[in-house]
Amino acid sequence: MIKKILQFKIYQKGLLISIAVAIMAIFLSKLIHFNTATTAILLGLLVGNIFYNKFHGKDSQYKSGIKFAEKDLLMFAIALMGINLNFTMLASLGFTTLFLIIIAMGFTIFMGIIIGKFFGLNKKLSLMLGIGNAVCGSSAIAATSGIAKVNNNDIAISIVLVNLMGTIGIFLVPFLATQLGFNDIQGGILVGNTLQAVGQAVAAGFSISNEAGHYATVVKMGRVLMIAPVVFILIYLAKQESKKNEIIKENTKVPFPTFILWFLLFSTFASFEILSKEIEHFISISSHYIALIAMSAIGLMIHFGTIIKTGGTAFKVSAIIFTMQLIFTSIVLKFS
Repeated sequence: MIKKILQFKIYQKGLLISIAVAIMAIFLSKLIHFNTATTAILLGLLVGNIFYNKFHGKDSQYKSGIKFAEKDLLMFAIALMGINLNFTMLASLGFTTLFLIIIAMGFTIFMGIIIGKFFGLNKKLSLMLGIGNAVCGSSAIAATSGIAKVNNNDIAISIVLVNLMGTIGIFLVPFLATQLGFNDIQGGILVGNTLQAVGQAVAAGFSISNEAGHYATVVKMGRVLMIAPVVFILIYLAKQESKKNEIIKENTKVPFPTFILWFLLFSTFASFEILSKEIEHFISISSHYIALIAMSAIGLMIHFGTIIKTGGTAFKVSAIIFTMQLIFTSIVLKFS
């Protein structure tokens, strides 16, 4: 990473266009009141296809910088995101709620794979839709896509659709909680255990009540903390798959994602309050904007044709996964 930063001149053009798209996405998302990560990807997709040859051509001077942004900067942003997570939150959840989070995550990921297979969706896109819905949306997809070796098109489709489900859920889940007769605590848990982004969970939770908002936020952050275990499980499965296919060679070994160690380190800083609140806030804001640059770069490298080809089926799969996720958590809460 440091070596690549020192070679800034090579990446300059692609990095600058990614930053420009990210800045435009920030302002545009405020106008249309839409998720900034999704806006960055869609705007990047539009710009990247209008000037397709400039960004995708064989001799493109932008490609190396865009690839640097979409991979290296994204991993850096995820590492910094750890500053938002306090491990002491797990203790406040209680065993029963923590157990619900874990089994609901496993159920959602499993259903993603099964439903995707039923609709003929490729396995990696199905996995990303499952993980995105199960854990924490864009961040979980970004953190696991490299290990699963998912291509940019599938990363973008999954991020856009998972965020879309979450946006719908801001209005749908509180309504569902009310119709099912849930109290504020149950409503907050339902929101926190099903919506994808922290902002979505907070907005939906507090629309029910202050108490529901508190529980939604804590449960949601508990799900976010599950990024690390999910990454380690995927590493293990990837290694087992390599052994099974007898393809372990020096250049095919599953690399250990060092960014997850930095993610855990920053989480430790937050948990033990090692850094001042001002520094924590600066790191948190930095991670958000760096991630937006990476999302813009992902959008810039996608071709419209691929989105059109798989988008419709992926939407159906994503909607069914989200529906099953809601049904599962609702049933557990109703009869627990």
